[in-house]
Amino acid sequence: MPRNLLPAAAFAVLLSGCAVGPDFLRPANHLFQAMLSPKAQADGERPSALAPQPVPVAWWTLFNDPELTVLQTRARSANLDLQAAAARVEESRAQLGIAQAALFPHSGFGADKTRQALSADGPLHKLGASTRPFDLYNANFDAGWEIDLWGKARRAGEGAGALAEASLYDREAVRVAVSAEIARNYLLLRGNQAQLDITRQNRRIAEHALRLAQSREQNGVATRFDTAAARAQLANIKATLPQLSQRRDALMNALALLLGEAPRRLDAELTSALPLPAMPARVPVGLPSELAQRRPDILRAEARLHAATAAIGVAKADFYPRIGLKGTAGWQAFNFHDMGSWGAQQFTFGPTLYLPIFEGGRLKSTLALTEARQKSAAIAYQQTVLSAWHEVDNALGAWAAEQQRHEELVIAAEQDRIALTAAERAYREGAADYLTVLVAQRNLLAGQLALSDSATAATLAVVGLYKSLGGGWDPAALDQADPPKVSAGLDSRQGAQP
Repeated sequence: MPRNLLPAAAFAVLLSGCAVGPDFLRPANHLFQAMLSPKAQADGERPSALAPQPVPVAWWTLFNDPELTVLQTRARSANLDLQAAAARVEESRAQLGIAQAALFPHSGFGADKTRQALSADGPLHKLGASTRPFDLYNANFDAGWEIDLWGKARRAGEGAGALAEASLYDREAVRVAVSAEIARNYLLLRGNQAQLDITRQNRRIAEHALRLAQSREQNGVATRFDTAAARAQLANIKATLPQLSQRRDALMNALALLLGEAPRRLDAELTSALPLPAMPARVPVGLPSELAQRRPDILRAEARLHAATAAIGVAKADFYPRIGLKGTAGWQAFNFHDMGSWGAQQFTFGPTLYLPIFEGGRLKSTLALTEARQKSAAIAYQQTVLSAWHEVDNALGAWAAEQQRHEELVIAAEQDRIALTAAERAYREGAADYLTVLVAQRNLLAGQLALSDSATAATLAVVGLYKSLGGGWDPAALDQADPPKVSAGLDSRQGAQP
C-alpha cells in the first residue's frame, strides 16, 4: 500500500468504531412492587391458596384434566395464529440478514456483448471515426464497500435485531393467549354441560310436580292454578335446553377453530359430558421480580423501544459524509478470442465520497420522525407495564372474589334443596299451597345454576390469573430458537441516552 494511503486507512479504521445516535438503555419498571396476593375483603383476609413458587409452563395441568392437556398439546402445532406468528419470526430474521449484509463488501460479475455503430452525423465520424458496425465484448468483476464510519449500518442491524426479538416475543404472547383461550373455552364447555345436566334434573322434578298437581286436581284438592303453574314451570325449564345446547355446540366449534379444525370436527370427542375440573389446591404465582421477564408483551414492547432508539442513530448518520471504495477489473475487446489477453485488460479503483449539502429539510424531518417514534415507543412500553400491573391485580381480585362467592353459593344451593323437599311434603299433606312449591322449585334451579356458574367462573379466574402472569410460554423453546441478541445497558431512569 502506498505510504500516502496509510494515514487515510488508519483514520477510516479508527472512525469505523464510532456510532452516532443514542445507545439503548433498558427502561425501568416498578413491577417488583406488585403485590401477588388478593386484597383484604371487607370481612377480613381470606385464607389464600397462592404460593410464591415458579409459575409452571404447562399451568393447565394444575386442573388435572387429561382432555385439556391433549387440546393444549395439539394447539401448539395446529393453531393458525401460532403458525402466522412463527412465519413473522422467520420474516424478521430475514430482514435482520438483509440489514447485516450492509456491513460487508459486495461483489459481482457481469458480461455483455453489444453490436454498435457510430452516427454518420455525429462528432466522432466528423473527426474521422468509421461508421462501420462492430462487436464489443465486456466482462468485469465489480466490488464495492461503503465504510461504516458513523455506525449507520450497525444501528440498522441493531434495530433489525431488536425487531426480530420483538417478533419472537410476539409469538410467545400469541402462545400465552392461545393457551388461555383454549382453557377458557374448554372450562366454559364443561360448565355448560353441567348446566345442561342441572336443567335436565330440574325438568324431571318439574314433571313430577306436574303429575302431582294433576292428580290433586282430579281428586278435587287442588285448583287449576296449581296445574297451570306446574305446566308453565316445566315449559320454562324445557325452553332453556335448546339455548344451552346451542351454546355447547358453539364452544366446541370455538375449540375446533383454535385447533385449526373444521366445524363439528371435535363433537365426537367433546360431546360426552365430563365434570368441571376441580380447582387447584395450590396456585403458584412466582415472585413480583419475575413478572417483567415472564410477560412477553412487556419484552416485546422493550424490544420495539430498542429498535426505535436504534433508528435515531440511522437518521443521524445520514447527516455525515459517506465514504466507500469501488473497483472494477475485467476485459474489453472487439473480438471474443481476444478476451482474456493482456491487452484487453481494464480496471478502475478508487474511493467514493458523498456529502449531503441540501436535501430540502428531508434529513431533519426524518430525524424528527424517528425521535417522535422513539418517544411513542417509550410511552407504549410504560402503558404495557402499567396495564400488566392492573391485569395482575384485577385477576387476583377476581380469583379471591370467586372463591368467597362459591363458598356462599354452596350453602345457598343446599338450603334451596332442603326448602323444596319441605315444600313438596307440605303440599302433599295439604299444609301449603302450590305457590310455595313453585317458588322453591325456581329458587333451587336458580341456585344450582348460580353455583355451577360460580364453579366455572372460579376456574376461569385461574385461567385469567395465569394469562395476566404471562404463564404458558416455554423459555427453553425460546433459547432453542436461537433468538437474535441485541446489547442493552441498564438504566433506572430512561430508555435511551444520547
